[in-house]
Amino acid sequence: MKLLVCAMEASSNIHLKELKKHLPNSVELYGVFDKELGNPLYDLTSLAIMGIVDALKKIRFFFKLRDELVQLAKDCDKVLLMDSSGFNLPLAKKLRETYPNKEIIYYILPQAWAWKKGRVKKLEAYCSKLCSIIPFESELYSDKNKITYVGHPLLDEITVFKDEIKQTDKIAFMPGSRKTEITNLMPIFKELIKKIPNKEYILIIPAKFDDEYINKIYGDISNFTISRNAHKSLTEAEYAFVCSGTATLEAALIGTPFTLSYIAKKIDFFIGNLFVKLNYVGLANIFFEKMGRESLHSEFLQENVTVENLFNDYINLDKKLFFENSKILRDYLQNGSSQNVAQIIIN
Repeated sequence: MKLLVCAMEASSNIHLKELKKHLPNSVELYGVFDKELGNPLYDLTSLAIMGIVDALKKIRFFFKLRDELVQLAKDCDKVLLMDSSGFNLPLAKKLRETYPNKEIIYYILPQAWAWKKGRVKKLEAYCSKLCSIIPFESELYSDKNKITYVGHPLLDEITVFKDEIKQTDKIAFMPGSRKTEITNLMPIFKELIKKIPNKEYILIIPAKFDDEYINKIYGDISNFTISRNAHKSLTEAEYAFVCSGTATLEAALIGTPFTLSYIAKKIDFFIGNLFVKLNYVGLANIFFEKMGRESLHSEFLQENVTVENLFNDYINLDKKLFFENSKILRDYLQNGSSQNVAQIIIN
């Protein structure tokens, strides 16, 4: 089988790597993905975009890329689109117009449950099968035969879960992966560790960052132990302070009590509040609300992200209750998604 793949995000390629383990060797990948997984049309580094100006500069390139992928699809048996709805939805439309009978599978769907619900109709119109990683996502879709809850990819990628709460004297700090997130949170984290003495402070830094970038963005981090392995460090830590994002769900699933903190640019936060109508920003809290339960962890946003607030949460969080709730969260998500998506592709 020849499978056209469009996986443009680093996170998508982590999921694709797990998925590939469950595909037979006879399935050949074509298109856009990490070069570690095969021979892509383009290296992912050439697709990186930083800001609106960079996006405008590359717009002609992305139109060209779309047309190249549509042409490449001619000789492929099926299509797999992963995340990146800004590119993949228009690509799906073009593929459907060009090949009315081609099977198009979408894995890691755009978060229409949070905003832009109009994407649901487009997904149903352009795609043959929709692989959902959010248990309640199918509620938005009218064609229940197209959408399937396949499980969550983090349950494939996290290999160790805590079986008890232990005092390890290690505290993890995850200030995010974007420049703004890091520069906003690091000064607060540096002050926070002064209030929590006699601990080892683990600073988790994305593997893609080189030393020059780290020195420029993080500043003086001599009081921290540097880690490039988030899952291992979260498992070893007795507590974590985490920027909003997938990392909060990783910590929640592993069973490490944590505090969520996030400071966005004021204009971005204002726009987000206009369009995203959710009571929480942390995925674990969103899931618990859907289950009719109290929130799993605290969330501090914008001006509420202070040393005092973070420290008080660290002192007062019911860590045993958090740990028991983390097991409920794992049960809610059921299982990993890779094997189920592989079966959908093969069948």
